[in-house]
Amino acid sequence: MAAKKKKQIKKLKFELTRSAVLGIAVVMFCLFLWMFLIGVWAGQSLLLPSYGKKVSIVDKRADQLSEPLVIKAVKKAVKK
Repeated sequence: MAAKKKKQIKKLKFELTRSAVLGIAVVMFCLFLWMFLIGVWAGQSLLLPSYGKKVSIVDKRADQLSEPLVIKAVKKAVKK
């Protein structure tokens, strides 16, 4: 009997220099930073939308007032 020949599997091999690896790392860092900034911007716009009814955290009566609330300082007369 004749011996069976095994199929040779073609292997793919990448060879990169240090500068190529550094360049890929810089590009990946910039992409991840860009995605992070876009995510923060999208999250802020989802949490605090700039349209619609304004909600006051400090004073819930603020939207019921027809005119703006103004506080005036009045000087009191000093009694001697």
